[in-house]
Amino acid sequence: MVVRPFKALRPTKEMVTKIAAKPYDVVTEEQAREVAKNNPYTFYKVSRPEINYDYPVDTHDPEVLKSGRKHLEWLIDNGFMFIEDKPCIYIYQQHWRDHVQTGFFATFSVDEYIENKIKKHELTRKDKEDERALHVKVVKAHTGPVFLMYKSKPEVDSLIMKHASGNPEYDFTDETGVRHIVWILRYEKEIEKIVEAFKNVDAFYIADGHHRAAAAVRAAIDFRNENPNYTGQEEFNYFLAAIFPHSQLKILDYNRVVKDLNGMSEDEFFKKVSEKFNINQVDGVYKPERKHTIGMYISGKWYKLEPKDGTYDEKDVIASLDVSILQNNLLAPILGIENPRTDKRIDFVGGILGIEELIRLVDSGNFKVAFAMYPTSIDDLLRVSDEGKIMPPKSTWFEPKLKSGIVVHLI
Repeated sequence: MVVRPFKALRPTKEMVTKIAAKPYDVVTEEQAREVAKNNPYTFYKVSRPEINYDYPVDTHDPEVLKSGRKHLEWLIDNGFMFIEDKPCIYIYQQHWRDHVQTGFFATFSVDEYIENKIKKHELTRKDKEDERALHVKVVKAHTGPVFLMYKSKPEVDSLIMKHASGNPEYDFTDETGVRHIVWILRYEKEIEKIVEAFKNVDAFYIADGHHRAAAAVRAAIDFRNENPNYTGQEEFNYFLAAIFPHSQLKILDYNRVVKDLNGMSEDEFFKKVSEKFNINQVDGVYKPERKHTIGMYISGKWYKLEPKDGTYDEKDVIASLDVSILQNNLLAPILGIENPRTDKRIDFVGGILGIEELIRLVDSGNFKVAFAMYPTSIDDLLRVSDEGKIMPPKSTWFEPKLKSGIVVHLI
């Protein structure tokens, strides 16, 4: 697999905390605007350029996107960001609660994505691809890194870890409590060792950022069509990503809340659920402790659901996922939620918010029932990707998230 060092556009040490921002797709426009009110340097003004206007705008409008490019140029012209003088690899370590993961920023091959050597597990929406591909083309940069992983190999992992020491270039803790540390690997011989080691890796996997990756590839294809004599070495042939060994990554639960019982009384609902699940009321709060256990909160009480034999195929990697078991045996047939991607009666709650958020939503009266899920495993995700299949919607929530604006790939 191809790992390519690059000359990053990056903040000065003094400005990194003001510039770095969450990924564009995990904040709302309102949240980004709120940050920008008190921080004119924020990278949201590049990644979410609609906030540069005081009135509603079309995020597909090239003029809107140009304002993102102008902000990037302003950051450079005023010395808040600068371009590295030689290609580097950027060792990246994140600390969150008791979890640590160490990988690196580099650029990765568009062709390997097209050839499916960079494997996916989610579907992407064309409208979101269109918007972000246009963003790449107008801003002329990959502003948000894709989150990649590879199957951990000790001999490869150790090459990365040996450089995660000494005085870092950046070391800061963000507003969510995640500590971000970056060391810059400039030595060509050491970079080459990492590049060579990854030539023996069979595949990369997208953990998060499917739309960012698809958009980068879409933009690259457009650039190639506009430059028929391209050599393959142009920057647009590679996209920005941070990559980590799979053994270090953490998936949180991705829970469900539903607004009503599809016209049923609670007694009718419980009777139907009991046909497919063993139901046991539990004292206090119930958080699933293993695969194939689901928590259900309704009318101030917690229940443990366990699917009955014959309700799913354990040999089928998709059907045996807990999110599939819940969807196929309860959400669709009982609550009438056939398409969780589009049904307005269901919402999804990332595990970062805690089990308390499920209780709050139901107790507020806005939702009738909540389902607490056991986190999908990394091994299940890898198996789905290797089999060329697609995970059900809202199956994985990776934490911590990558930061945008620490390194930018100019094209």
